[in-house]
Amino acid sequence: MEKKGTKIAYFIALAIVVIALVIAKVTNDGSGFIATGWALFPPIVAIALALISKEVYSSLFLGCLAGALLLANFQPWQMVVNFVGAGEGVGMINAIDISILIFLVMLGIMVDLMNKAGGSAAFGRWASKAVTTRRGAQLLTMLLGVLIFIDDYFNCLTVGAVMRPVTESHRISRAKLAYIIDATAAPVCMLAPVSSWAAAVASYVPDGFPGSRISMFLSQIPWNYYCILTLIMVIVISVLNIDYGPMLTHEYNAQVKNDLFTTPERPFEGADDYEEGTKHSSVLDLLLPVIVLIALCIIGLIWTGGVFDTESDNYQNFVMAFSDASAGPGLCLGSIVALVFTFVYYWLRGLIKFEKSMESIPNGFIQMISPILILCFAWTLCGLCRDDGLQVGEFVRGVMANTGSLAKFLPAVIFIVACFIGFATGTSWGTIGIMVPLVCAVFDWYDQSTLLSIGLAASCAGGVCGDHLSPISDTTIMASAGAHCFHLNHVSTQIPYGVTVAAVSFVSFIIAGLVQNVVVCMIIAVALMIGTLLVIRAIVAKKHTGIFQEMANAGKAMAK
Repeated sequence: MEKKGTKIAYFIALAIVVIALVIAKVTNDGSGFIATGWALFPPIVAIALALISKEVYSSLFLGCLAGALLLANFQPWQMVVNFVGAGEGVGMINAIDISILIFLVMLGIMVDLMNKAGGSAAFGRWASKAVTTRRGAQLLTMLLGVLIFIDDYFNCLTVGAVMRPVTESHRISRAKLAYIIDATAAPVCMLAPVSSWAAAVASYVPDGFPGSRISMFLSQIPWNYYCILTLIMVIVISVLNIDYGPMLTHEYNAQVKNDLFTTPERPFEGADDYEEGTKHSSVLDLLLPVIVLIALCIIGLIWTGGVFDTESDNYQNFVMAFSDASAGPGLCLGSIVALVFTFVYYWLRGLIKFEKSMESIPNGFIQMISPILILCFAWTLCGLCRDDGLQVGEFVRGVMANTGSLAKFLPAVIFIVACFIGFATGTSWGTIGIMVPLVCAVFDWYDQSTLLSIGLAASCAGGVCGDHLSPISDTTIMASAGAHCFHLNHVSTQIPYGVTVAAVSFVSFIIAGLVQNVVVCMIIAVALMIGTLLVIRAIVAKKHTGIFQEMANAGKAMAK
């Protein structure tokens, strides 16, 4: 908040928050604020203050305080208890998933170790020869994101670690890298039948529906427009070099001024100074630890799902094991074993000495402090708004009651509502957990299986969209961390892109509810997406002719 105008806007926003809380206190009849419109107030506070101040820690903290205060019905001591989590159900102590935090630290250590051993530099050398264009670097980032479909956390951090040196050599801004990572994390996981996301969504389907829960998840995939169109958008903007909104400024600075960050914030300053190692390293020295990490994380996930309990009543086959998998413990197990493998492999290869390798442990932890802090606050805020807290879900159920007469238009309505919940709470899984049982109940009344699949897709797509755009989303935070991008830079540059896809998806869900033909609807949706991007390209090119000319000249100079 260095600029005077920003400070004034921030204090005005704080004053509005205080006035709103006073109004809530005065107008409350003593029944509290649970399952009311006030349940949405805390995330709105956090998001608004973050976007105004560009300072995410204090904004999330104040949002958590507002939630704790409303939940405590303005009792000061109970507010502290709610925030800390000294009671049951809500608060920071109850919200934090320690297994995910351990997973983050393990990955941070692995990334620093691969850097020190020269694996990152070796991959960068190879990629600079194999990938000769900015277009190729962006598409390679997307391809890697699609291949790592097991889990979005794992996707964000691994793709970021591997592709940072490649995109840096082609002057792709960190904001653009963060967007591509984010766009191929949650959307890919939502479309993959074998992933932690498939397991979570399938578990939300109530008992009593024909077929397995996995089959219900599979039925929504071809109707999930936001996830599919997001991937198409990444391809189109990469191939046709389309940039607009704040992203255009970041890409201009990266290509013309060789400034990958645009803003002075450098949350990972010095972390990308790749080392060559003690002797000449190879691409295998980066790829092998990553491949081992992927394999062990898969094993960890299905182990938590019971696939190895062959003599137990809890035994599950491979697919169903993902339905019962615990993402945090599974990823934690896989990452710890993979880290031990990486240490031993580099020692045996003679790439790094024991003393220097041990420096990666505190360094990796330090690199993850920023996302860990943001995650802890975001989880706390999410917990304060969910079932054990202010019950945003109950409020939404009440709003959506008696909508049966709009059955064919309901998928579009479900998509917008899910987007709003996901954006406000920062959780796609939580949003989908709220919406899927509701969707199943609504469309089961009409016994319309096609509309049920479209409705499930709309709830899943909306949850991903809201999560994608939200500054307090864990996946958005992970994408920033993976790309080594200042978090609010990623948020501000991603929102116009996400809103574009959301608008096309909304229209597509209206058409899907009316037509109910999966092939026809998909063709229309893809055509709308590509057509929208071409129109945007023409408008932006006309408005910023000079900027695009400078970027083109810079690209030609790099090619020489």
